[in-house]
Amino acid sequence: MSDQTDPLDTLDDAVAAAAFRRLVRHLRHRHDAQNIELMGLAGFCRNCLADWIRDAGYEGDKAEARELIHGMPMEEWKATKQSPATEEQIAAMEKSLTKNRADLR
Repeated sequence: MSDQTDPLDTLDDAVAAAAFRRLVRHLRHRHDAQNIELMGLAGFCRNCLADWIRDAGYEGDKAEARELIHGMPMEEWKATKQSPATEEQIAAMEKSLTKNRADLR
């Protein structure tokens, strides 16, 4: 939004933080919603959230950020929760990513 203030920026930080935590806990509960499916539908996934908290100032490294979002170490999550991606899921993800706005990255 060029010269205008995004109304989202007026949202109280405590409210935004509570909503973010609720989103993360929801995703931790819904392991059936695979990252590849999230990427195919919305162009972001749990790993993106981990990257975004690092971009926002989280001081942990990539592995720590992912563990924070996934609720367990990434390797454990992959071994116990992640299913192999199908060719269709990969194609949907690639198509979806073309819709992401560069200024939101």
